[in-house]
Amino acid sequence: MKEVTLPDLHGRLAVVTGASDGVGLGLAERLARAGAELVLPVRDAAKGAAALERIRSLAPAAKVSTRVLDLASPASVEDLADTLRAEGRPIDLLINNAGVMAPATRHTTADGYELQFGTNHLGHVALTGRLLPLLRAGRARVTTVTSSAARGGRIDWDDLQSERRYAPVRAYNQSKLANLLFALELDRRSAAGGWGIVSNAAHPGTTLTNLYASGPNLGRSRPAPHERIMRRLARWGVLVHAVEAGVLPVLYAATSPHAGGGRLYGPDGIGQFTGGPTELAVYRSARGEADAARLWRVSEDLTGVEFEGV
Repeated sequence: MKEVTLPDLHGRLAVVTGASDGVGLGLAERLARAGAELVLPVRDAAKGAAALERIRSLAPAAKVSTRVLDLASPASVEDLADTLRAEGRPIDLLINNAGVMAPATRHTTADGYELQFGTNHLGHVALTGRLLPLLRAGRARVTTVTSSAARGGRIDWDDLQSERRYAPVRAYNQSKLANLLFALELDRRSAAGGWGIVSNAAHPGTTLTNLYASGPNLGRSRPAPHERIMRRLARWGVLVHAVEAGVLPVLYAATSPHAGGGRLYGPDGIGQFTGGPTELAVYRSARGEADAARLWRVSEDLTGVEFEGV
């Protein structure tokens, strides 16, 4: 499998959401070992503390700290952004990684939006928008983590919040398509507005993390089968790879001088389930620039965060 050689990141500040475990933690470990200073916004303080301990054991000289962030809470997003803006440090790298997948029943964010659309997409839109001055100051690379599920996604403009009909996978697919559309539109708007930000998207393939347990078990009285199936496939070496491999496309998108804006990266294996990092063709579902612009406007309205006004 192709490895990713990270550039020297000493003196550069990276913000990685969802870095308390899984792909996010794997990304943080690699970035720390390359010398980056890390800010890790996490929802669970205990898991954040454990992540710090692990990273420091692997990179004792690492400058790494946690902040509180619940992407399902607009107030939490605003508090984090206010804190970072008060600190005034330009951000060189933002990886919008955190997410939730396929709760069995419909859940909502603090402001009443469907949990997956609200957390995976709107929370990251609001965070990116509120951090825009720091991102512009750092001429940042922004990498938003999507999923191959975006291929089958469709933006349901008449029922964005799945109020009339909630289907776990359908809502997840929509949220990950929204991630991809946002990443592409951010790059277009940066280029047009001279923001100096390079924005792209990446997905880790089918990576064995607790994402397959935490989301599907919401709203269930008995454990969902997703994690058990994934672990079995991983043991067989079929269609699933470990975090160490899953982080590679995201690392490439976020750090390689050869990775460009407005592009999608992921595994090069069959079906994009596993494999080494490569540039992928943007999925047909995400090629409509009019859809991306419409989603941008809707997202600004829903979050109350206007990029031009930041």
